[in-house]
Amino acid sequence: MAKVSFIGLGVMGYPMAGHLARAGHDVTVYNRTSAKAKKWAKQFRGKSAATPAGAAKSADFVFCCVGNDDDLRSVTIGKNGAFGAMHKGAIFIDNTTASAEVARELAKQARKGGFGFLDAPVSGGQAGAENGALTVMVGGAKTTFNKAKPIMEAYSKMVGLMGPVGAGQLTKMVNQICIAGLVQGLSEGIHFAQKAGLDVEAVVEVISKGAAGSWQMENRHKTMNDGKYDHGFAVDWMRKDLAICLAEAQSNGAGLPGTALIDQYYGDVQKMGGNRWDTSSLLARLNKLSEK
Repeated sequence: MAKVSFIGLGVMGYPMAGHLARAGHDVTVYNRTSAKAKKWAKQFRGKSAATPAGAAKSADFVFCCVGNDDDLRSVTIGKNGAFGAMHKGAIFIDNTTASAEVARELAKQARKGGFGFLDAPVSGGQAGAENGALTVMVGGAKTTFNKAKPIMEAYSKMVGLMGPVGAGQLTKMVNQICIAGLVQGLSEGIHFAQKAGLDVEAVVEVISKGAAGSWQMENRHKTMNDGKYDHGFAVDWMRKDLAICLAEAQSNGAGLPGTALIDQYYGDVQKMGGNRWDTSSLLARLNKLSEK
C-alpha cells in the first residue's frame, strides 16, 4: 500500500482520509486545527503532522481538500507548504473546489519540483464522502492519473479523467451550474404543489418516475417539504462555487443568466440567516416571499 498524506480535515476531508486509511494506506494528516488532526489520527490509527510540509514529507500521494484558492496556495506554496517537501515522482491530488486558474498555476510549480499534479474536485456532498461514494472529476496527465486512480477509488464510486490540468475544475463548474438549476426548479415545483393544496409526497412519487426525476428530487424532496435544511452542502459553499463559475464564464464567453439569477437567490437565503443551510433552502426563500 502507498504512503499517503491528507491536508484539510473538513466535513469532506475527514471521512475521505478515513477511507484511505481503511484501504490500508499509511496516512499522515494535517489540519489547521491540530486537535482535529490528532482526533483523526487516534480514530484511524494514522499520524498527524504540525505543518503541510510535515505531512507531505516522504509521501507518494498528497491529497488536499481545503476551502478556496487562497487556502490552497497557503498549504501548497506558502510557508511550510506541502510543495516544498514533496519528493520527485510524488503526486499531489487536489480535491478542493477551486478555480481552473489556480490549478494551472500550481501544476507549473509541481513540474518545477519534479512531481505530478491533478486537480480532482469531488461531487456527492458530505454523505458521499462518508459513504466513500464520491464522483471525482480529474484534470491532468493520463500517466499521472493512472497512477493515482487506484488510490482515489478508496473514497469514490466514479473517477474520470476530463482532460489536461484545469479540466477537473471546469467539469465541477458544469456540475454546480446544473445543480443550481435543478434545485431552483425543484423548489418552485414543491412550492407550487404546496400552494395548490396537493400531497407533495404523492406528486413526487409519480413525477419522479418520469422526465422530471433527479437525484435532488429523490434525496431532498422530503426534507424540503418538511422545511429542514441541514442535510449537506451549505449555501455559503455553493455561493463560493457559483462565483467561480460566473468568473470563468466571463473569461470564456459563456452565458449563464440562470446561474447568475440563482446565485442572487442564494444571497437572499444568506440574508435570511441561511448561510449554513443546505442548498435546497431555495424553497425557504420562495415560502418567505409568498408570506408577503
